[in-house]
Amino acid sequence: MPYDSGMGTSPPPAQRFFNTDGPVRPAMHYAIAPLSRVRLDEVRKLIDRQKYFVMHAPRQSGKTSALLALAEELNAGGTYRAVYVNVEPAQTAREDVGRAMQAILGEIAHRARIMAGDDFLAQNRLAILRDESPDSVLRIALSLWAEACTKPLVLLIDEVDALIGDALISVLRQLRAGYDLRPDHFPQSVILCGVRDYRIESATENTVIAGGSAFNIRTESLRLADFTRQEVDALYGQHAEETGQACTEESLALIHEQTRGQPWLVNAIGYDIFFRRKMAPGASATVEDVRNACERLILRRDTHLDQLVHKLKEPRVKRVIGPLLAGGDAVSIQEDDLEYVRDLGLVTPSPDVAIANPIYREVIPRQLTLTVQETLGQEASWYVRDDGALDMDSLLAGFQTVLPGERGALQRPVRLPGGGAAATAAGVPAADLQQRRPGGAGVRPRSDAYRPAHHVAGRRRRPHRRRMQAGAPGPGRGGCRRPQADRRVHGPLRRRRGPPSDLRRGGKAVGRESIPARGADWPPPRGGMGHVNAR
Repeated sequence: MPYDSGMGTSPPPAQRFFNTDGPVRPAMHYAIAPLSRVRLDEVRKLIDRQKYFVMHAPRQSGKTSALLALAEELNAGGTYRAVYVNVEPAQTAREDVGRAMQAILGEIAHRARIMAGDDFLAQNRLAILRDESPDSVLRIALSLWAEACTKPLVLLIDEVDALIGDALISVLRQLRAGYDLRPDHFPQSVILCGVRDYRIESATENTVIAGGSAFNIRTESLRLADFTRQEVDALYGQHAEETGQACTEESLALIHEQTRGQPWLVNAIGYDIFFRRKMAPGASATVEDVRNACERLILRRDTHLDQLVHKLKEPRVKRVIGPLLAGGDAVSIQEDDLEYVRDLGLVTPSPDVAIANPIYREVIPRQLTLTVQETLGQEASWYVRDDGALDMDSLLAGFQTVLPGERGALQRPVRLPGGGAAATAAGVPAADLQQRRPGGAGVRPRSDAYRPAHHVAGRRRRPHRRRMQAGAPGPGRGGCRRPQADRRVHGPLRRRRGPPSDLRRGGKAVGRESIPARGADWPPPRGGMGHVNAR
């Protein structure tokens, strides 16, 4: 009885739609062929060579659809008996290995009967569970099944990373224990989906065991690719062909840019534009439609995005996402943490470490600051116009609002790019402004009312500066002021940047030792060191 991954005996829907939950069914959903995103030739070689390997991909990116399609194709070829099984129901057993083995064997027996018409495990499962210990029952059951089967077995195990601690370790080690018995007494090939070389923590033993040591027989680790730009165009082209509702070239480019080809995001945007909003027949989706759909998707936080947000609470995710959001480099990020976050799909799979796509870059900071956003109570109507644009005059005026300090002093104002006009619009009296700086650098306050309190008070605590400006003798060196020539020549020299050897006279370097000492011939004659000031 061959397995049909399509609709089976159910009638197809009146119109296909973009799929955002569960495996894709071509009779119901617009779909890209699942195996087109898998290196199928390499997968076939690994199976023919009796290899155990891993296929991994982020959640809701099409890996279950690919595994189901692969099992169907292998069974159709007639060489192998392929069975797909999802072991996620065993997650509730947690560290209870016995309960986990019961759930896993039950799922394998059920799928073998449906997909391959094989009743061996369904008839013998209870006897095997009764006679064997939990630490060996899976190995014994698979061995007896392979001996009774007329074709080499290929087992595709999905959601293995849903298992926890000892249950996961037991599954991996029992597969490893029977590896040398293949193909006559054990499955010829086993494909694990969703497992990488993570660190697996055993709560009962309070130890951490590397995933590779528990399953060091795996040969390859293959990643399911995201949609390419051509595949995005083909997916939306199916909808346009059936309904007449097309997307402009610019909107298709924007969809791929915002999603980077993440399958769930690509389908979710299409479903929001054409089915949630019920676009008129024959209308085309524009760039504005795509932008609005992305914003609604971010704010709505559907299951896919909500699962990613939940992962942000994990310490090893924080250790990667935190530096990326802060603008730091990835040198300090631990390799194990980075691999884990990459497998979740939060960062790019390429060597360059970055948030995976622009939509995730919006979702992650918003979620991390959600409490702050909810408690701000900010009313945007005073600085946002009716057309949605910023009212820059009101916004700048808001920045110029004078706030009382701890001692009743006024805060320093912000420089305004518009000079006196912008300052007047911000409520700053024109009499309190200096002349606009050259080059449009803005204005700065002139009166003490716009100076920090400690600046004003500081001037009052140093009265000798006013005496010096008035010519009165001040403290230091007998109360004498420096000669005017001294200030004229040494001032620029003292403020000049770079080493003194950069100064040149007549093409020759001039060091500090070549500057004349003050004496009877001081100041130097006109033209003697005037070129220094000029430079």
